[in-house]
Amino acid sequence: MAAHGGGTRHGRRAVLALGGLLAASCALPAAPADTAARDVRRLLDRRAAALLARDRAAFLAVLAPEAPGLRSAQGEEFDHLAGVPLTEWHYRLTGLDRTGDGTVTARVELRHRVAGYDATPAVSARRVDLRRRDGQWHVTGDRPAHGGTRELWQQGPVAVARGRRCVVLGTGHGAERLRRIAETADAAVDAVARAWTRESDLRTVLLVPSSLSAMGALLGEPAAGYRGIAAVTTGASEGGRRTSADRVIVNPEAYEVLGAVGRQVVLTHETTHVATRTATTAATPMWLSEGFADWVAYRDSDRTPAQIAPELRRTVRREGLPDALPADGDFRFAGDADRLAGAYEGGWLACRMIVERTDEATLLALYESVGAHPRREGAVTAALRRHLDTTPEEFTARWRAYVRDALA
Repeated sequence: MAAHGGGTRHGRRAVLALGGLLAASCALPAAPADTAARDVRRLLDRRAAALLARDRAAFLAVLAPEAPGLRSAQGEEFDHLAGVPLTEWHYRLTGLDRTGDGTVTARVELRHRVAGYDATPAVSARRVDLRRRDGQWHVTGDRPAHGGTRELWQQGPVAVARGRRCVVLGTGHGAERLRRIAETADAAVDAVARAWTRESDLRTVLLVPSSLSAMGALLGEPAAGYRGIAAVTTGASEGGRRTSADRVIVNPEAYEVLGAVGRQVVLTHETTHVATRTATTAATPMWLSEGFADWVAYRDSDRTPAQIAPELRRTVRREGLPDALPADGDFRFAGDADRLAGAYEGGWLACRMIVERTDEATLLALYESVGAHPRREGAVTAALRRHLDTTPEEFTARWRAYVRDALA
């Protein structure tokens, strides 16, 4: 019994000793914390603050000394922005990819706002390469994300023309040309505000690149698809709020060949898209969104349907009435130009018919009802039933008869 008890005591000492060794091993110094994301975020914040403060030296100080080409390009971009009234410039770090020993690529959202015009920042995705040397991070590359865009200030010095309710930013154009565009854009805002009364303080930002090719770079798409398109609008919304500010991008080549009326129609159409951004969702068919924008653009016009819808009129005379309202695919810029024009005209006539047979308030209410539907399927059906007491089949039949009579 005594020997057994002694063995138990020695066993306890051994366990205690082993426990002490384990405790000692757990108390070894921890590896240093990975501060890369924090440090990169701070660097990007310093860079943004330097741009807003117009501190060129501080803006360039974060660049790698061994990258003179990058320093030159970034210096030019800084200078190109000199006249742009910015109230926000922020790099939001969304991810960090390690690309090698001491090198990373930051996934970044560049968010900027033009003072007095943007209630929401414009957002673009970028990739920023960085290298750590001697305890300091430096930028070695800055480029658009895959499928991203080349910003206006990367294309040349940005000139600014201010209107009453718009601002025009352009590269490669004289002040007088930009001023004329601003005057037309102001009139467009006034026209849209009279029709779409939901937007109490509508303001627009227009970008005028130097060429069609430069327009394609702004959009991140082949320029050829926009050859005959005088302007387009970019922007995004989700859940009834804007997630990226709208930009009306003018194709200087197509816009220039239009007359005064054509330019007014184009900018009023695009401004309508800005105004209706939060009411236009994945549930909204293209015939309604584009037709409504054209309805606003032609709302005060004294032109006849035959004058406004010549392509659809020619198609009807050649092939007969269309069987259905224009499909989303009919609105592709890269498709057949006549088909594209006819699709816009068909959507416009549908909206015009609604107003003629009810009133403007009904068209606006229908537009909002469609956009508020949780999905595309059933959205138009529910809105037609609620506001026009009809079905999609009946509405299409009435539209076909309206097209026939309007374009006779």
